[in-house]
Amino acid sequence: MSPYLPVTPDDIASAAIAAAEAGAGILHLHARHPEDGRPSQDPQWFARFLPRIKQACDAVVNLTTGGGQGMSVAERLQPAVQFQPELASLNMGSMNFGLYPMLNRFSSFEHEWERTHLENSRDAVFKNTFADIQYILESCTDQGTRFEFECYDVGHLYTLAHFLERGLVKPPLLVQTVFGILGGIGAHPEDVLHMRRTADRLFGADYHWSVLAAGRHQLPLTTLAASMGGHVRVGLEDSLWDGPSQLAKSNAAQVRRIRQIVAGLGRDIASPDEARQLLALKGGDAVGF
Repeated sequence: MSPYLPVTPDDIASAAIAAAEAGAGILHLHARHPEDGRPSQDPQWFARFLPRIKQACDAVVNLTTGGGQGMSVAERLQPAVQFQPELASLNMGSMNFGLYPMLNRFSSFEHEWERTHLENSRDAVFKNTFADIQYILESCTDQGTRFEFECYDVGHLYTLAHFLERGLVKPPLLVQTVFGILGGIGAHPEDVLHMRRTADRLFGADYHWSVLAAGRHQLPLTTLAASMGGHVRVGLEDSLWDGPSQLAKSNAAQVRRIRQIVAGLGRDIASPDEARQLLALKGGDAVGF
């Protein structure tokens, strides 16, 4: 749907390094089948770009455990277990994940799997049960990997509080609140405020709050979050756009745009080492790549 989406390991490495050079302190990474861009959790693809990124920049690497539609939890977890990154994403609940409305906005696709992927989201549940979450936590915690807790609705915050109470997660928490996915919380500013108030009440001083928003909501809601003292995540995974009807030409372009906004609000951009200190990460020399 966008010619600018990095697909091959070379593309992904170059895009990640450029985003770090543009000011991203943390790089959230997925892999794809090079021949057609389908999501893949096969470690062989990650192995072809992770060392290049580590060699070229000091950004924190954050690997997905979300994977792609239809993958088992064990399959989704493979890269994080093998490469032992400083951070891994962790979705905090099962949910409907409706991407099919995009079929009303796009009529042509480079690969047929894209149309099928969107259509199948009408009748698919993104499965993240309590058992799944515990399995991911227990598989990664002993290797020193910490988590970006992706919370798509208020109930996900309470699920995170449940695991905190059980001692399976330790502060400081990185709570990534996600807005604008059909099946999760909406993208109204009041939704942002409600999630922030709830997280404040549940976690107090034990967490760092961040916002990502889907599609056209990306810049308005990350700007709102930055103005409230939060952290922000941008990138082509979440939005293909860099303004009305304007496709973003790179992840770095989105990083530069939000960096300009954050600076205009009088806030500082954290370096990778400052991010490590804030989140109590193990350091780039302790990863498995």
